[in-house]
Amino acid sequence: MTTLREPLLAALGVEHGFALAGQALPGLARARQVHAAGVVRAEDCIDADPLLEADALVSVTRGVGACVVTADCVPVLLAVADGSAVAAIHAGWRGLAAGVIEAGVEALVRAAGVSVRELSAGVGPHAGACCYEVDTPVLDALARRHARALERAARPVRPGHALLDLSALARSALLAAGLDPVSVGQAAFACTCCDPRRYPSYRRDGPRAGRLLHFVSPA
Repeated sequence: MTTLREPLLAALGVEHGFALAGQALPGLARARQVHAAGVVRAEDCIDADPLLEADALVSVTRGVGACVVTADCVPVLLAVADGSAVAAIHAGWRGLAAGVIEAGVEALVRAAGVSVRELSAGVGPHAGACCYEVDTPVLDALARRHARALERAARPVRPGHALLDLSALARSALLAAGLDPVSVGQAAFACTCCDPRRYPSYRRDGPRAGRLLHFVSPA
């Protein structure tokens, strides 16, 4: 499995990685992901039992990283300009429809006390537009929040079905939240469905699929 990095985040000096295999590393906080738009502080997740429910984590504490796990959904990592505050977001189609990216951005801006234009983001490996087919109920749910972006992100392939570009929707959500277009990177993107040698995929492998871990830590 390949660990990927986003140059925009590396330039800020934050430790981060997309597509790590195995268990969470020491100092990384996780929540129980429920495909919604909840956000929690990473500091509150350390040693939490049971895990707090959320699909985005924000950290402003050095030594406490935020992490999410995926198996086709979109991982988004964020950092402020001085690297002192970060966020990790898990965005499947349900989370995108619920506004998890916008919620994560808002929570990071509020926690760090900065302008949204000071944020940089990286989008990591997920099911690509080449492989991710969805049906009308999914498209309808996404259209309520992402109607204009969905016109470009969905390519019909048969009646009631389309191939969906999750990257395009994630980028659109980040821009709608106020990020500068030049501050949204996709250098770490790879299609999880296309590469069984490197990546697990729920769409391809079903419930037995493994998971990818993605993290970012304040500088």
